[in-house]
Amino acid sequence: MEITDEISDLVEEMTLEEKIELLSGSDFWHTEGIERLDIPSITMTDGPHGVRLNDEEADSLLESLPATSFPILAAAAATWNPDLIEKVGRAIGREAQHYNVGVLLAPGVNGKRTPVGGRNFEYFSEDPCLTARMGIAYINGVQAEGVGTSVKHFVANEQETNRMVVSSEVDERTLREIYLYPFEKIVKEARPWTVMCSYNKVNGVPMSHNNDFLTGILREEWGFEGLVVSDWGAVDDKPASIRAGLDLEMPGPGLQDEWVKKELEEGKLKEKDLDKSVGRVLRMIKNAAANSRRDYSCDFEQNHLLARQTAAEAMVLLENKEDILPLNQEIEIAVIGEFAEKPRYQGGGSSHLTPRNLETPLQELKKYADCEFAPGYKEEKTDDKLLQEAREAAAGREAVIFFTGTTEAMESEGKDRNHINLPGDHVQLLREIAEVNEQVIVVTHSGSALDLNELLAHLKGLIHAWLPGEAGAGALAEIIFGKINPSGKLSETFPLCREHNPAYLHFPGTVEKVEYREGIFTGYRYYDEKNMEVQYPFGYGLSYTTFFYSGLRLSTPEISSGEKLTAEVDIQNTGDRKGSEVVQLYVGYSGKSAVRRPPRELKNFTRIELAPGEEKTVSMELTERDFAFYSEKLGRFAVESGTYKIMIGSSSRDIHLSETVEVKSKDEVRPELTPDHSFRTFLQDERTAEKMEQALEILNIDPENPMFEMLKGMPLKKGYFTFRGLGLPQKAINQFYEHLGFEPQDLS
Repeated sequence: MEITDEISDLVEEMTLEEKIELLSGSDFWHTEGIERLDIPSITMTDGPHGVRLNDEEADSLLESLPATSFPILAAAAATWNPDLIEKVGRAIGREAQHYNVGVLLAPGVNGKRTPVGGRNFEYFSEDPCLTARMGIAYINGVQAEGVGTSVKHFVANEQETNRMVVSSEVDERTLREIYLYPFEKIVKEARPWTVMCSYNKVNGVPMSHNNDFLTGILREEWGFEGLVVSDWGAVDDKPASIRAGLDLEMPGPGLQDEWVKKELEEGKLKEKDLDKSVGRVLRMIKNAAANSRRDYSCDFEQNHLLARQTAAEAMVLLENKEDILPLNQEIEIAVIGEFAEKPRYQGGGSSHLTPRNLETPLQELKKYADCEFAPGYKEEKTDDKLLQEAREAAAGREAVIFFTGTTEAMESEGKDRNHINLPGDHVQLLREIAEVNEQVIVVTHSGSALDLNELLAHLKGLIHAWLPGEAGAGALAEIIFGKINPSGKLSETFPLCREHNPAYLHFPGTVEKVEYREGIFTGYRYYDEKNMEVQYPFGYGLSYTTFFYSGLRLSTPEISSGEKLTAEVDIQNTGDRKGSEVVQLYVGYSGKSAVRRPPRELKNFTRIELAPGEEKTVSMELTERDFAFYSEKLGRFAVESGTYKIMIGSSSRDIHLSETVEVKSKDEVRPELTPDHSFRTFLQDERTAEKMEQALEILNIDPENPMFEMLKGMPLKKGYFTFRGLGLPQKAINQFYEHLGFEPQDLS
């Protein structure tokens, strides 16, 4: 998207004051318009789960015009269905057109270092591959409707605590493999109109004027041609932001315009830098105006049905003891929990919107069964009266459906969670219900992982319903009564407890900095590397049917640099119900790597639907990048030669089939050996082993001498001490080092 001659001419016509004004919003949600030049103002608004357009007649920013409330992005990822999420994007794009919104401030593709992250519900997954695929689908959908997107928050913004000032201290490899990866794939494949910079610093430099990222990585490396917009209130130094490649400061009006003008006058800021940003803002405005469909009428009823389908595909069946689910219709059930009457369907903060058609679980369940309802609690608390009512409602019923989860006060933008436990009073209520009725099905609502240990002894069925949007209640009822076969797979690991999380000791850091010391070992990468027990693994989810995996075939036993590999596997539905399965492909390096690598990493996946007895062949492709890691030695992604395992599973822990492929790479990722390396390292490395063995023959050391084992553990440059202990002549010692190619200065 080059700056056209038309836009360049428009920039030439603008006064300096008009250029400066254009680089800030006119108010909270609109860009600046310039009537003299027929430059319109466009609307930019949240959010990821539906159009959250502020009602201008309302007193609060949280009061918005009604729109379809779709499931949260964490739930969207749990569908593992990019085609469906593209449809969701299109529906949101059409609603944006209905409300004359030019740019949607979504999606969020940050990582999930810890389950207590306050905005985890707004982010897709702990895995960058799944996040990237879903983000690309979402953006393609929205932008196909002529509405721009703003992928956010760039980058390393994984917490709410001190989010506007903290510095995320992250090593290069971790940034590239985990946190930058989704942005990179999205920029290259989906071409979002805008990227939103985050509030935080990265390694000490505020992202709003971080030239290395905004210009170096985003534009020069990845070829991003769109606009960089600030998160709301992120810009502290407007001139530095312009120099670094940030184009639009939001919200407006611009409070630093005089500072910009002063630096222009002093020559500290160049007008050509200003013009670049002005051109990008103009292009965004022009695109939005050209694609605007005034008085567009979208089909909200159809969007509601799409929201229901998405919620249904997202819900994860975690437990189904004694096949308690699905329930038969027309039975007598008890429905316990305030959430059944006042549904928990969205997170708090900037994604909070006004739903057009909010279903309630109690209403929907009554369509299938005779329901006795008791609220059981009010938000997080219960009392003796509520407990007694719940016990009476549950006693004697054929089944109990108990609703629990986090409250909106527990999960919201602006703060991180203190724990991942359910409210204690909810757990007490469940215990009392289970005393009078053993046929308990629990429905959990939350935007991220929960500690469910205290529930498991008191239930037979468990459905994680996430925060499922306005139509989630209907989807849930259809799953409970077997109209829909559950097919959701967890988009993040549910650990046994918060303390097991790899970031536990370092999150959220101090007001100055938070250290990402766990590196690339986040989520399942950490738990699988440590072989640590988890409650439910990444990618996990049950079905009312069963699937059989067989016949894994690789297109070739060996690949070289630049070549692709195709894996095929046969999947059969061996049950008596139609169902969908998510076939997950993981790659792991076998043997000793030059760097620490996880035992397996998700690199591809496919969702398929199968009738009872039906079998399909699934084909998935791997590229060179799927075998690569970020080499800090080379300053780029590189592939290590060796044997790789190709694993096919239904979760990161449920690996059904595996094969190996030999990869021959042109990249030399191992560090060069120096005199600081040990004799043993020189003997074990095939690049130096033969030469080292020859050099040791010069010394004529008896391998049975106990000093020889001590020698092998010493750095090469300290070998002199052992040589003297062995009584070796100086001439032989000199010949030894000469044979290895080291000069005396190398050993000093």
